[in-house]
Amino acid sequence: MEVVGTAYNALPGQTQGDPEIGAWGDKLDVNIPSIAVSRDLISRGLVHNAKVRIEGFPGYYLVRDKLNKRFTERIDIFMGLDRAAAIAFGKRTVRIYWTPAPIKKQY
Repeated sequence: MEVVGTAYNALPGQTQGDPEIGAWGDKLDVNIPSIAVSRDLISRGLVHNAKVRIEGFPGYYLVRDKLNKRFTERIDIFMGLDRAAAIAFGKRTVRIYWTPAPIKKQY
């Protein structure tokens, strides 16, 4: 799927509340490649801790954060404190791939 890609940092003003804590309560760590997703993508299987591959980037990223409700079809790549890297990344169209999370059975 093609989505808008941006980047963000663990800096006040770029996040709500504690800039080092994701929306699901995870401590964001630059050593764990992570992304935030727009809420419309959660219903498409990009749930908490889903593994996502971003075309042109090595390895997988974990969904560890959510974007503001005003965004759709968008991911935000976590870049720690490296503001220059986030600015250099800018805003661009990226292709992402993921495997939908297994459905949890309700008993």
